[in-house]
Amino acid sequence: MAVYGPGQDDPRGPALSDMMSACLARNWWAMLLRGLLAVALGVLTLAMPAVSLASLVLVFAAYMFADGVLGIISAIRAARRQERWGWLVLEGLLDIAAGVAAFVWPGLTIIVFVALVAAWAIISGGAMLGATYRLNRQHGRWLMGLAGILSVIWGVLLIIAPIGGALVLTLWIGAYALVFGITLVILSFRLRSRRPA
Repeated sequence: MAVYGPGQDDPRGPALSDMMSACLARNWWAMLLRGLLAVALGVLTLAMPAVSLASLVLVFAAYMFADGVLGIISAIRAARRQERWGWLVLEGLLDIAAGVAAFVWPGLTIIVFVALVAAWAIISGGAMLGATYRLNRQHGRWLMGLAGILSVIWGVLLIIAPIGGALVLTLWIGAYALVFGITLVILSFRLRSRRPA
C-alpha cells in the first residue's frame, strides 16, 4: 500500500479522501469530546502529581474506555453511511481493551503498566497516522497527524525510561494528555467549520 506524505492527496481515490473527511467533519463533536476528556485527564493529573499509581491506573482506564466507546460510535456512524470505518473501530477496540485490562488488574506493577500505556500510545498513534492520509488537507490533516506523532513519541519515551518513578510517569501522562487533548479540540473546531450542510 502506497503512503502519501503531508500535502499529498491519494491519487487513486480523491473520492475516498472526501468521504473520510466528510465523515470526520460530521462527527466533529466526537473528536471534541475526546479532546476534552484528554484535557481533563491532563489537568487532573498535573494538579495532583502525588496521586497513587493505583488511582492513576483507574483514572486512565476510565479515560481509555470512554475514548474507545466514542471511537466505536464514530465508526458505527461511518459504517451506516457506507464510509470507511476500519481505522476508527480499530482504535476504539484497542482503547476499550486497554481500559478493561487496567480495571481488571489494578495492581499491575509499574513496569507492566508503563508497557501497557506505551503499547497503547504507539498503536493508537499509528492508527491515527494511518487515518491521516485519508483526510483532506483543508479538514486539518496536519492536526490529526500531529496527534498521532505525539502519541507515538510518547509511547517510545515510556519504553526508553520505564522506571522513571510514579511521579515522573504521572507528569508525562498529564503533559501528554493535555497536549493531545488540545490538539484534538483544535481539530474538532476545524472539522466543524468544514462539515457538510
